[in-house]
Amino acid sequence: MSSVVVVGAETPGNVGTIARAMKNFGFSELLLVDPPELDPDGEAYGFAGQAREDVLPNAETVSFEEVVEGFHTVGFTATTNEDARKHVRFPFRTPEELAEDLSGVEADVALVFGRERVGLTNEELARLDQICAIPASADYPVLNLGQAATVALYELRGLAMGDSQLPDVEHERADEPEIERFYDRFDETLRAVGYPEGKRPKTMRLVRRLVGRAHPTDREITTLHGVLRAIERATRER
Repeated sequence: MSSVVVVGAETPGNVGTIARAMKNFGFSELLLVDPPELDPDGEAYGFAGQAREDVLPNAETVSFEEVVEGFHTVGFTATTNEDARKHVRFPFRTPEELAEDLSGVEADVALVFGRERVGLTNEELARLDQICAIPASADYPVLNLGQAATVALYELRGLAMGDSQLPDVEHERADEPEIERFYDRFDETLRAVGYPEGKRPKTMRLVRRLVGRAHPTDREITTLHGVLRAIERATRER
């Protein structure tokens, strides 16, 4: 199941626009982190179209921590002229590539959109499993929140609407808490083997992106835990 998460929206109308796009493309679960007040007689409901009847009134308020711990997370961001290799956005997928990545994978996915003016913070992006950037003209690559969500949800509509998008029973993604435990253990192992402290945050970010793209199964995560246990044991016996 795919949920849409909006973090720190400032304008109720943008929440309504996103709810409407969700309704257009078959998404139903809207999760809000630090949302504005959504008055039933205000612009959020006015912009929502038919989504005012179900998507918007059923929206839940959650914490960012709950999203990270409970879902395979995909953060949406703008492309910029920065050297992508040095930025927390790296590596990123386009919506079209992301749709292919996620098709056939059994996982609870959260599509995470950020604030109108600044988007998701670097700290938030660093905690997400995958990053998706919407290609746009180099002259003006920045989309507003409602536009970005509409474009992304259109490209990803197969996750919500495609009857043929059946999960691969041999590739059911491991539970998110177990994957988070793997990240914690990997970080602890880096510390134990004396990995340079200054490089550790970037390395952990790249590991999270790598695992995020791979959609590991329970068996694969268990195997990786076994590898880390062996490294920890060898380190103690030195």
